[in-house]
Amino acid sequence: MTQYGFFFDSSRCTGCKTCALACKDYKDLSVDFAYRKVYDYEGGQWVEDADGVHVSSMFAYHVSVSCNHCDNPACAHVCPTGAMHKDPATGLVDVDAGKCIGCGYCHMACPYNSPKVDRQLGRSVKCNGCAERVAEGKSPICVEACPLRALEFGPVEEMAKLGKRADIAPLPEPRYTDPNLYVLESDDVQPAGTFDGEVKNIKEVM
Repeated sequence: MTQYGFFFDSSRCTGCKTCALACKDYKDLSVDFAYRKVYDYEGGQWVEDADGVHVSSMFAYHVSVSCNHCDNPACAHVCPTGAMHKDPATGLVDVDAGKCIGCGYCHMACPYNSPKVDRQLGRSVKCNGCAERVAEGKSPICVEACPLRALEFGPVEEMAKLGKRADIAPLPEPRYTDPNLYVLESDDVQPAGTFDGEVKNIKEVM
């Protein structure tokens, strides 16, 4: 099996959200669903040092994230019907629409908030890594749309050469699911599991 995954260059992303919009357009998603989201994460403060000089510890950066097609996907582990599964050839996590009963366990289990339950369809929906494009030798639409080339996609051995496994706030610590998302960190990046900042666009990403 060739496990595929994403690479995200935090130093390049300006938070334009073209990746998220391209995904919504390509997948013809309603306003209620987004398979890729961009978190605006900010924090820090001004502090006065011993000399009376005010020093800033402010930081701000963006994190573009979709399903990370984890090595240990929590969504697949809790699925009672086997509908949520890893493709044996690519390692991409997808939903078998014929098996899914829309129970929502996958939605509740995923620490990245990736699967959603579409009540109209009566089943879960999520990023599948644009598996149909990958089968044609193309990149996922989010990667192709990024104007600053902050996203890449390919075999994880190649992505791992570009950055380290996603250990970046506000994402959860990677040890929970071993996500196949590799990140080149900007100077502002805070490690996963810390709470020195906050997501400023919470309504967009929930």
